[in-house]
Amino acid sequence: MAVEEEGLRVFQSVKIKIGEAKNIPPYPGPNRMRDCYCTVNLDQEEVFRTKIIEKSLCPFYGEDFYCEIPRSFRHLSFYIFDRDVFRRDSSIGKVAVQKEDLQKYHGKDTWFPLQPVSADSEVQGKVHLELRLSEVITDNGVICHKLATRVLECQGLPIVNGQCDPYAAVSLLGPSRSEARKTKVKRKTNNPQYDEIFYFEVTRPLSYTKRQFDVEEEDVDKLALRVDLWNASNLKFGDEFLGGVRVPLKVLGQAGVHDAWYFLQPRENGGKSVKVEELGSLRLNIVYTEDHVFPTEHYSPLRDLLLFSANVEPVSSSTAYILGEVCREKQEAAIPLVRLFLHYGKIVPFLSSIANNEVNRTQDPNTIFRGNSLTSKCIDETMKLAGMHYLQVTLKPIIDEICTEHKPCEIDPVKLKESENLETNRENLRQYVDHIFNVITASGVRCPTVMCDIFFSLRESAATRFQVDQDVRYTAVSSFIFLRFFAPAILSPNLFQLRPHHPDPSTSRTLTLISKTIQTLGSLAKSKSANFKETYMAAFYDYFNEQKYADSVKNFLDLISSSGRWDQKSIETPIMLKEGFMIKRAQGRNRFGMKNFKKRWFRLTNHEFTYHKTKGDGALCSIPIENILAVERLEEESFKMKNMFQVIQPERALYIQANNCVEARDWIDILTKVSQCNRKRLSTYHPSAYLNGHWLCCKVSADTAQGCTPCTGGLPANIQLDVDGDRETERIYSLFSTYMSKLVKMQEACGSKSVYDGPEQEEYSSFVIDDPQETYKTLKLIVSAVQTLEQQHTKYKRDKFKKTKIGSQEHPIGDKSFQCYIRQQSESSTYSI
Repeated sequence: MAVEEEGLRVFQSVKIKIGEAKNIPPYPGPNRMRDCYCTVNLDQEEVFRTKIIEKSLCPFYGEDFYCEIPRSFRHLSFYIFDRDVFRRDSSIGKVAVQKEDLQKYHGKDTWFPLQPVSADSEVQGKVHLELRLSEVITDNGVICHKLATRVLECQGLPIVNGQCDPYAAVSLLGPSRSEARKTKVKRKTNNPQYDEIFYFEVTRPLSYTKRQFDVEEEDVDKLALRVDLWNASNLKFGDEFLGGVRVPLKVLGQAGVHDAWYFLQPRENGGKSVKVEELGSLRLNIVYTEDHVFPTEHYSPLRDLLLFSANVEPVSSSTAYILGEVCREKQEAAIPLVRLFLHYGKIVPFLSSIANNEVNRTQDPNTIFRGNSLTSKCIDETMKLAGMHYLQVTLKPIIDEICTEHKPCEIDPVKLKESENLETNRENLRQYVDHIFNVITASGVRCPTVMCDIFFSLRESAATRFQVDQDVRYTAVSSFIFLRFFAPAILSPNLFQLRPHHPDPSTSRTLTLISKTIQTLGSLAKSKSANFKETYMAAFYDYFNEQKYADSVKNFLDLISSSGRWDQKSIETPIMLKEGFMIKRAQGRNRFGMKNFKKRWFRLTNHEFTYHKTKGDGALCSIPIENILAVERLEEESFKMKNMFQVIQPERALYIQANNCVEARDWIDILTKVSQCNRKRLSTYHPSAYLNGHWLCCKVSADTAQGCTPCTGGLPANIQLDVDGDRETERIYSLFSTYMSKLVKMQEACGSKSVYDGPEQEEYSSFVIDDPQETYKTLKLIVSAVQTLEQQHTKYKRDKFKKTKIGSQEHPIGDKSFQCYIRQQSESSTYSI
């Protein structure tokens, strides 16, 4: 979800690999071990939780998490908790990375020391203050100066233990001063509106002869205003600190007026003194991305160059191919290229062109598509995007079964446990391999059309290049569908959304053995046993040395690489798209029924949206997908609850609260996509609830009244291929900008090859240049398009810099990311993404 900024959209996303923790302090008891899990938080809002690693002081998680960030934030935080069966889980330590520091750790494996967790340092939100210094004549006729402090409102305060009942404590700090005031408590809101004014005497009466307003400099320098936000708690431990600000009175200046927003800050020296090294450390890899996307017309020159790549002869002189040449890793180029070509329906001709180019360079048919080339990476990425639901319906049931049953499958005699039997384990493993193999080879009719068209192209290119080798038409396809699609998904099901977390060590070992066997079965190698370094795997594979397995593989590969075999068909089997606990408001089917909030298990398939009392129970309510008329956010003011959305049906709306902002966005997106083709979708909706006989948004009393707000924009009906073409073009521009020096060097290489008819200079040997003149022309167009976008970004940043006011609601005082930007502006006159 993008944030709109004056015609420009800003997208934020983060990809995190949570590795492991080490040297966690032991539990103060006889057991000493801990059951630890790690959470990912945007400020204090939890958006992800790892599985619990039991009985360990060095827990290994190995979990990946990706999300689009739908709101502004100040810290990306990670908390290590120790599970407690009888009491609330206790926090051991945390890692908090400020938003402006995320680029320091971009893409690097980093060990972060765990910091102590204290209530005084857990702050978020901002406060709006107005200070005014004025002359006041007392009843005795004496003139003195008083400070009028107006606390207007707060936004984004943290929710403590499920509630937020905030009030503000206002104090004037200075020599011999202890004056304090309090606002009223605002119940059940983390965006309280106060608008209360407090008066403090600032200076002694001044000389009556001075008619001009004046304040003694020395007095002002010694005074400061302190505003602390507290959560009014009913617990015996007292009120909880939410954050505070300290405003020196010298900010008033000669005008004597100051009106500004402030970010709340931690309390100084509020936490207990704990030695950091006693809390252990956490290994993380964080990739934070922020895309600034202009309106679509700005990207036309670069986008047109990219989309024309499949038509360029030779393809090595095309814009897309050149991007792969200059990027440090082919994966960097593959991700945005594939998404862009998928969005515009040109992925098949592009992949066919670069695959044919690679096949023609390959000398040995046994090494076809085995390297990490641009072709391999692009096809990998295409299969992940287009084939995700194909994987779900094919592998998820059997993977769930394996992870649930925990059958012993270890066949290495060295690793065998005393209680296990080798023959029993082999039989367990054989049954699993047989089941998965049969499921895969029977799934050809469900393979997405775009994948089949790509496989057909690979097959034809390979068969034409190596006409003597009869098996190459199979190995060209199996090297992708088995080696790079099914085998990795079996090995790491959590990375392909088949499981929520990384499997436990025993199950992970079982999946590794299955993946190895399936990979070898699919490879159609001449000598299967020689593929295994381990003798126990070679012996196990004897079970599958039958011709029927090879025949099944070939039949499957023939089916998925046949062009024009059918039109895209809807899959009859329901596909589970998303599930999880959320809170819903009772729909009130009875006229006098209670409309309270209840926790329910929600489940979405491509057929229906249901909720259940708990997981595994029968559905309490089922909404057919065709009955979903719109899915939109619900304004917080409706029920004083965050992260709410509404599923609008013909008769009523179902109001639901997700657990956090990321989950709410995910549910809205998937529900919108799956219902996008419904004929009766609404064009308008009510952003607030219908309560007390009227709609809160437009005050209309009829509950059937037409919506007062346009529905959010339509999305592509194809769930897998929901792509923002402009955002992907912006990412490609960013890559070209980053590797501009390589573009220049490639231009030099073209000149070198054109002038000298001989061996390439060593510094240019890394580039593939088949036609120097055509490549040089393309490079010139790329540089021109990139420089044009560079200028537009620079202009936007300069304009924004001129318009932005520090202390505004968008950039409160204490916004370090904006202060960093100001420093960048002062150090450099140009700006590059």
